[in-house]
Amino acid sequence: MFNLNSVLGSSIEIQVVDTLNRVRKVWDPDDEWPEHNFERSSQTFPDVRLISRTGGEINTVLGVELKGWYLLAKEGVPSFRYKVTPAACSEYDLLVVVPWHLKNVLSGIPIVYEPYIEQARFVAQYRNFWWKHMRNSAGNTTINPPPGVIQPYPPPKSKVNDSPSSDSGGNFGRVARIGVMDTYIDRMLSHRVSGVEANHWVLFFKTYAESNNSARITEKLENELARMRQEANSDSDLRLLDLLAEIGNLWCTR
Repeated sequence: MFNLNSVLGSSIEIQVVDTLNRVRKVWDPDDEWPEHNFERSSQTFPDVRLISRTGGEINTVLGVELKGWYLLAKEGVPSFRYKVTPAACSEYDLLVVVPWHLKNVLSGIPIVYEPYIEQARFVAQYRNFWWKHMRNSAGNTTINPPPGVIQPYPPPKSKVNDSPSSDSGGNFGRVARIGVMDTYIDRMLSHRVSGVEANHWVLFFKTYAESNNSARITEKLENELARMRQEANSDSDLRLLDLLAEIGNLWCTR
């Protein structure tokens, strides 16, 4: 699934560019940008740019940094790292996170959901603020900017990432952990995948990944499902929990 996430990420970039250029009347209803088109910029930040190429010059209006999120990953939240320095973001650039899963959970075509969209510069600034002042750590909180003068829309292969002086866990840039996506993540995990809420699938995959002992897996699933049954607020929720328990039992006896 990790490899598929990388492949799908490239596909998302291509489809976003093609779609935006096809629906020009949506974002340019008055034909104010006739010479501009969206293009991929895969070797630098951001991934997609709205540009014009006139008179031998490239003029960039805005950019979109795209991130994929496998909705059923055992982490339960997006795992991407967003490390770009705020100075590399224009005020119009966007960070867009696209959640997806396979139609039949483990097979089928990819299904995507409503993306998370936020101003790229704001997220970069808040990430740094959170790292320095809000996270629970007694270690070094210094963040080092990339070398040189950094401006929006750098050339390919430019170094544009901030880097912390101390990050033993490799968690710098984990936007899903700083709070800005919490409401959105909860809403996405409430979607039903093959009749079962995504967060229940996450519980199952996480439990299975953390143990190779069938009895232990069953015990952990039963304990967690018992807790969820107490919180269930409808007969439908209870039926889905029973279904998930049955899936867990079948999986563990394979």
